This record gives sequence, structure tokens and C-alpha cells, in this order.
Amino acid sequence: MLLCLSLGTGVFAGEPPQAGEAAGHGSGQLTFRPADPLNPSAFDHFYNLDYDRAVQEFQQVLDRHPDDPYAINHLLTAVLFRELYRMGALDTGDYANDSFIGKAHRPADSKVKQQIKDLVEQAEKLEEKRLGANPNDVDALYARGVTRAQFATYTALIERAWFSALHNAVGARRDHERVLELAPANTDAKLIVGAHNYVMGSLPWGVKMAVALVRLGGSKERGIQYLYDSANGTGETSVDAKIVLMLFLRREQRYAEALTITRSLIPQYPRNVLMALEEGNLLRAQGRSPEAAAAYRKIWQAGREGHYPGLHYEMAALSLGDLLRSQKDYPGAAAAYEQVSEVEHPDPELLQKANLGAGEMYDLLQKRDLAVKKYQAVVATNADTPPADTARKLMKDAYREE
Repeated sequence: MLLCLSLGTGVFAGEPPQAGEAAGHGSGQLTFRPADPLNPSAFDHFYNLDYDRAVQEFQQVLDRHPDDPYAINHLLTAVLFRELYRMGALDTGDYANDSFIGKAHRPADSKVKQQIKDLVEQAEKLEEKRLGANPNDVDALYARGVTRAQFATYTALIERAWFSALHNAVGARRDHERVLELAPANTDAKLIVGAHNYVMGSLPWGVKMAVALVRLGGSKERGIQYLYDSANGTGETSVDAKIVLMLFLRREQRYAEALTITRSLIPQYPRNVLMALEEGNLLRAQGRSPEAAAAYRKIWQAGREGHYPGLHYEMAALSLGDLLRSQKDYPGAAAAYEQVSEVEHPDPELLQKANLGAGEMYDLLQKRDLAVKKYQAVVATNADTPPADTARKLMKDAYREE
């Protein structure tokens, strides 16, 4: 299902790179469709998580190119990912394993859901019209694959409709496989094909046999190579391929490769707090705990200084608390968790997790009164969540490590 995280809309012809080679293209060097002067700015805002500005600018591009499915897909993606970020569904840690499948987030806004569906319908009408006139229209096939991939993201992460998401993801893969048959040098199409290959190649043997019956196969190695090909292109999928590669390489415990890619993206998109956090996460996964702690502290300080306006940089304090907790530095962990509440408008889910963690640390430090206050704060934030259920239990019986 990680295929659903991909975005892509460009065309690039070039020599495929060697696996493991990380490209350093910034969005200013990439090729965008349609050829509108506002696209580079819109993509920069998108990857810096300034979704409001990105949506505004992609809308302006669409207003100038109303019959271009690429322009619709750009706006669709920006609207979709703005909502996913608001819902708290873009934490890379959720996708390092399969826990995201059962993890619920805040519900989506009904108006945004309808906007997404309208944009999908708008794009598909244009794509189907062009394909009706010419079934081998590479641009239309590519655009339809992107629309299907984004609708798969929507149905998976917002509607939680996994079979519908799989149907759209398979359609996206087949569209882009056809693109590669017609235009083998199109590295942008390798993003979705590569991601789907990796996912199919990662399935248990029994599931692989089942999907093989419907002519769906995959290879993790081929998938990762395709993603490197896309990442090293200069089309619009370059950055997206790097982001997907970070996730897949992390799952494969190829941390050094993932870290190289992450560190190539951070200076290109300095306002993207999720990329900065991923550096700390990868360092921690490598066992480089002091460096990871330093990365989290750097993000926290930068956030306090206004470097991540409107973004939830308090994730760094929560991550630092979790790291120090794993090292049994309970006073340090409690202090880190407490920092989350210092933010003016913290994310409610992050605040609950931090207050619960602080309460557990205070229990371990024999500070029961402080612990109970933190558990009460968890319930006060939202009484109908798993952290609140845990907090109510811990108000009766103090937390103890197993």
C-alpha cells in the first residue's frame, strides 16, 4: 500500500543511474508539465509543506490551463496532501512498518473529500476523452495513472477502503507499464511501477501466489532500481521517488542509503520538518543515538526560532523523548515530553502522546502526583482515543516497565 504515497507527472529521457547513487536535483532544475512559469514556485512550496501557497499557485496554473490533466493532478495532489498533513497521516515513522494499516487519524473534512473526488472526476474525463481518440496517447496514459495513484492514496488513507485503493493502485501501475512499453526512456513512469514492484515483492509467499493468479507480480530489487532511475531523472517524479526510496530503504534496513537521500533533500527544502525529522529517525535506527538526539534538538530549537512556521515541529520533542526513554534516561525523557506542551498550538495527537509519555516517566521516577496530572491532561485533550484509555487505567494503577 505504500504505492499510494507516490506523486508524479513529468517526462524525462536519460541514462539510468547505478543503484545507490543519490541525485541532487532541486525543484528549480526539474521539468514540469504544463510549461507554466508558476510551477517551480508551486512545487517548492509543496515540498516545503507550505500547502496553502502550493494549492493557491497550482490553482492559478490550472486556471490558465483548464484542459490539462497534469495541472489538475498537481492541484489534486496538493489538496490531498494538505489534508493528510492536517490529519496527522504523514509521519514517516508510520510507514517504516505495516502499523499504518490499522492506525486511525483525525477524520477528513467532508468539503475537502468532495473537492478531491471532483478533481479526480475532472481529470479522468479529460484523460478518457484523449484515450478514446488515441489509446496509445502516452501523456494521457501517464496522467491517468497519476490520477489513479492519487485516488488510491485517498481511498487508502482517508476512506480506509483498502480493496478500492488496491484496485486504483493496480490501474495506475498498468497505465504506467503501458507508458514504459511505448516510451521506455520515460523514467517518471518508473515511480509507480517501481513502488508497486517493491510492495508486491515484499508480500509473504502465500499472498504472492494469490496475486500471481491475477497476473500481478513484483520484485523488491527491480522496484528499488526503478525508483533510483526515477529519482535521478529531472522530471517531476524525482523528489517523490526519493521520498518513497527513503521509506523503502528504511524498511530494508539500508539506513546509510536512505540517510544519503534524506540529507540531499534537507537543504533543498529547508522548511520541510518531516525530512529533517527523518534524518534523526534514520540515525536512531542505525544506533547513532547521540547524533539522533542532536538532530531532534536542532529541529526543536529551529522551530522555537520560527524556522517552521505553522508546522508541527513539536514532533522533534516527542521523538527525543522516545529516544531518551529507550536509553532509560527517564528525567531527560520527561523533560523532552514536557516541551510539546510549550508549543502554542500543538497537534492534539502529539500532545496526548507526550503527556502520556511524561506521566509514565513520572511514575517511574516515583512522582505520582505529577504522573496523575499528566494522565488527566491526556483525557482532557480527547477522551475517546487509545491514549486516553491507557491514561484512565494508569490513573488507577501506576505505570511500571515490563
